[in-house]
Amino acid sequence: MRLITWNVNSIRTRLERALALLERHDPDVLCLQETKVVDEGFPREAFEERGWHVETHGQPTYNGVALISKKPAEDVVRGMPDDEEDAQRRVIAGTFAGVRVIDVYVPNGKDVESEHFVFKLAWLERLLAMLQSSATPDAPVVLLGDFNIAPDDRDVHDPDAWRGKVHFHPREHEALARFHDWGFSDLFRWHHREGGLYSWWDYRQLGFPLNKGLRIDLILATEPMADRSEACWIDREERKGDQPSDHAPVIADFED
Repeated sequence: MRLITWNVNSIRTRLERALALLERHDPDVLCLQETKVVDEGFPREAFEERGWHVETHGQPTYNGVALISKKPAEDVVRGMPDDEEDAQRRVIAGTFAGVRVIDVYVPNGKDVESEHFVFKLAWLERLLAMLQSSATPDAPVVLLGDFNIAPDDRDVHDPDAWRGKVHFHPREHEALARFHDWGFSDLFRWHHREGGLYSWWDYRQLGFPLNKGLRIDLILATEPMADRSEACWIDREERKGDQPSDHAPVIADFED
């Protein structure tokens, strides 16, 4: 099984790149974030005519998540159980070959003194509560997406400059640690111990050429899936070329 997570930063802008990514990597499931389109406007025909199955949970202009898969998803759930009707579209889950795949786009937080940061922390608490009520750590579960949190110093190009700011704040780290305490492992760290490997680079100030990045796109897995993990890596090539997303895809392979 191969899973990919990618903050596409507008599926309409990155459609051809997404189709090429599927051709190049041939995943079982591609999990997209920040699709920025309502469900009716998602370019599903472009995927379906190539044999892919599409499940979406979108809204106009902002947010939005989607699952693109070889086989149809089972038991698809959109959003969290306590979402309001007008809640931001940030979660979609489906089961593939017995594996529960939960695709998330965690709120950015903007500024640690803002209400957006409070919302981010509360949203993470709600996500954990959803997991605790619907899954167990001994089940095959993969939680992946744009977490908007860099886990440790190795995941930040300048830790001292970022420390205490959004994406690298102690309260964010505490929130992320609760997912690990529940039973998740960071698959990238199973396979790469070194620093300097990032999944996001600012479009401004030569962020990518100078490798001034953050690793904020994560693939977390329960023990049954972590034990099956064969590889996990970042496709930096996708950050190059014309009109790239500011994020690169993260890919994980698992034994059958």
